[in-house]
Amino acid sequence: MLFKSNNLEIASIICTRSHKNICLLKNCLCAHVSLSLSHSIFTEGSNAGSSRNNTKNTPTQMMKTPMSHPRKPLPRVSSYLLTLLAFIFFVALVYGEDFRFLFFKKQTHHHHSKPQPQPQPQPQLRSRLEKKDEQRDDETECDVFSGKWVRDESTRPFYEEWECPYIQPQLTCQEHGRPERLYQSWRWQPNACSLPSFNATFMLEKLRGKRMLFVGDSLNRGQYVSLVCLLHRVIPKHAKSMETFGSLTIFRAQEYNATIEFYWAPFLLESNSDDAVIHRVTDRIVRKGSINKHGKHWEGADVIVFNTYLWWISGDTMKILHGSFNDGEKDIVELKSADAFRLAMKSLVKWVEKNMDPKKTRIFFTSMSPTHSRSIEWGGDPEGNCYNQTTPIEDPNYWGEGSQKSLMKVIGEVFSKSKVPITFLNITQISEYRKDAHTSIYKKQWNPLTPEQIANPVSYADCTHWCLPGLQDTWNELLYAKLFYP
Repeated sequence: MLFKSNNLEIASIICTRSHKNICLLKNCLCAHVSLSLSHSIFTEGSNAGSSRNNTKNTPTQMMKTPMSHPRKPLPRVSSYLLTLLAFIFFVALVYGEDFRFLFFKKQTHHHHSKPQPQPQPQPQLRSRLEKKDEQRDDETECDVFSGKWVRDESTRPFYEEWECPYIQPQLTCQEHGRPERLYQSWRWQPNACSLPSFNATFMLEKLRGKRMLFVGDSLNRGQYVSLVCLLHRVIPKHAKSMETFGSLTIFRAQEYNATIEFYWAPFLLESNSDDAVIHRVTDRIVRKGSINKHGKHWEGADVIVFNTYLWWISGDTMKILHGSFNDGEKDIVELKSADAFRLAMKSLVKWVEKNMDPKKTRIFFTSMSPTHSRSIEWGGDPEGNCYNQTTPIEDPNYWGEGSQKSLMKVIGEVFSKSKVPITFLNITQISEYRKDAHTSIYKKQWNPLTPEQIANPVSYADCTHWCLPGLQDTWNELLYAKLFYP
């Protein structure tokens, strides 16, 4: 419809697409050519009418007409045509893009057309976009460690105790007679967001061809077993296995060429408690500067999750060995527990900086796991503990006496100076609320119970370790979030 308008309308439309100063010049030219073109068309129309009136002339007469009646307007028509051609050429140069848009706009959507590359943002614009993305990330960043426990029987537990053959008998509470299962049905809900849904297949794909390693004490081993239970259900029976070689336990996901491992090192440094089975010693000694004794087994891991805490607080002081355990006369000094713990954390940071590539690996450190040995701390029976507890603590400010904030401070001070990032997995506060989730008396006992113990279950309740499935599955939800959605 646009090109069926008269010439003045065309000139007007074209002029509106340019700057004012250019448009004035083009208006004059458009008007001049339009008038000339109208005159030419009128003249050609008159000549055409004359030709129609002479249709009865003989061929000889028609051939003689140009010779006998020469027409002078022909040169003038030619000049008009030249002017028109020049104008069209001029417009094509100036408005080529506009006309291409008008004529070919629909063709760009044809399914056979070659897709045109999208224009890249200019550097300054790209910078602004990136800043907006960063600002948006900051606005949506959520403290996943701050929240509350919500009862959720529809999605918890992730697995049944009997479904996972890898749980140690010290953690199988249902098998050992726990009468209720409420502890399995709590979901952690952060205050300002929600945790990403745990996807076992997704995680295994991310771990394809990689080695994930947990290093620490029995609490870290519980988290390790929890993760294996979360993952193993999507792996065919013939394509998975678990083996133990001294201090090292290896779970293999063969189809993914991936391993998830646990290495027993309760102090991280060499100690007289390094035997993975026989480590119940009362006089614990840690060797200074000895992290490489264990560290050589950690090299090559893509993801490492460290923990150490409980074994450092058995007393107010810790014995530190200078030299070797093989020395005849041992040089042993006693340090305050916090100072000894700082020594271990510094050794860990040095080892990480020397052996781990931050571009290829991820390092995590799980914070202290709380105990619930005195129910008076949460307003309960002065003589009680975690035994017979079936609900979480609701006080959001609750913090038990067994969790030493001084050691948490040491971790923060030492890790802040690390050249390699170490992600702090702060499970302490969320676990403080879970006085109901411990194994209590519902576990395999290392020694036969005495009549006095049987008469008083509080006396032998384990208020340190946790039932599986249970709380430590949530620890791995947090690990999953920090590992894949940092």
